[in-house]
Amino acid sequence: MDISLQYKIFNDELLHKYLRENSYWYKLLNRDPSKIDEMINEMKDKYKLNTSDKLERLGEKLEMVESLLQVLE
Repeated sequence: MDISLQYKIFNDELLHKYLRENSYWYKLLNRDPSKIDEMINEMKDKYKLNTSDKLERLGEKLEMVESLLQVLE
């Protein structure tokens, strides 16, 4: 694995954690460093960091606040 790729991984806490949990990525990235984008997308899917997931969590929080306000009325 080249130095710039290692630097990118170890400076991103979630990416580093994901790599340690899914060690098969070490082999894949050593063979083809361009697969880092695939790994990042897979990590975002697992940890629910996509835009759609964030919007869904925001909607859930708004519903919770709305129900809390209804209880207080």
